[in-house]
Amino acid sequence: MTLKQLEAFYWAATCASFAVAAERLHLSVSSLSKRIAELEETLGQLLFDRSGHKAVLTDAGQRLLPQARELLAAADQIRASMTETPSLRGRCRFGVGELTALTWLPRLIGVVRAAYPDLVLEPYVDIGQVLEQRVADGELDFAVIAGRSSRPGIASTPIGEAAFAWAAAPSVLDGATAMSPELLARLPLVTLPAGAGTTRIIDDSLAGRGGAGERLCCNNWGAIAGLLIEGTGVGLLPRHWARALEAEGSLRVLRCDPEPAALPYSFQCRRDDVRPLVAELRAAVGAAVDFSAPCRLP
Repeated sequence: MTLKQLEAFYWAATCASFAVAAERLHLSVSSLSKRIAELEETLGQLLFDRSGHKAVLTDAGQRLLPQARELLAAADQIRASMTETPSLRGRCRFGVGELTALTWLPRLIGVVRAAYPDLVLEPYVDIGQVLEQRVADGELDFAVIAGRSSRPGIASTPIGEAAFAWAAAPSVLDGATAMSPELLARLPLVTLPAGAGTTRIIDDSLAGRGGAGERLCCNNWGAIAGLLIEGTGVGLLPRHWARALEAEGSLRVLRCDPEPAALPYSFQCRRDDVRPLVAELRAAVGAAVDFSAPCRLP
């Protein structure tokens, strides 16, 4: 029995598929399967039932899983204790929302590449619900997501927050300077899809204001800003974007009492992933995060 065999078994058991586990370990699926087969031969028991469409753990596999987790964690601790300065290499797949991608992601990648030139970074941009599922399935090493995860298997570390403001084109406001039920009744609400973190802010901000009428959903921040500039409706934008567009006359920031709450963001990873890679990238994210960083707007 070897650590590599246990590692292959553990990630195959906890990832969405053998293919995902193989990618995580930088192996071919056949090499991953071979290591698991060797482990099964050593133990004299089948660890996966392969008779169905998807391999599932047998009773023996279920019993081995927590023991494999403990052994792999102990091995990682030993490696970390024997290395003064972690040298990260290989590939790191991680997820971010579009706001992160448009603001501080380039800074993060630049800092990490300078510190770990042998580490290949592969960012994936999507809404929070999708990113969280991909972290849980083992497809991503970590993700930066609005809010905290409710999944027991995912750890959430707060890293920062983003501030927002209501805005619309002056041409459609008819002199209005504040959010009101009347404004919401006659102008469409331009928003990100329901799975985005700003949905909760919008719902909380509109509570007690009679709700909103038509909602126009778009999954791109730049497109939302462009729609607002064209007078399509009223919407929530990152505060520093809204102020910059107001300064050039494209939009007007609307007063709102209370102001929209800031949206907290967290670094999310699987609790069973104790690799130095995750700890180092968590620290790098914490140092790089800045949702008020300049970005390119329409």
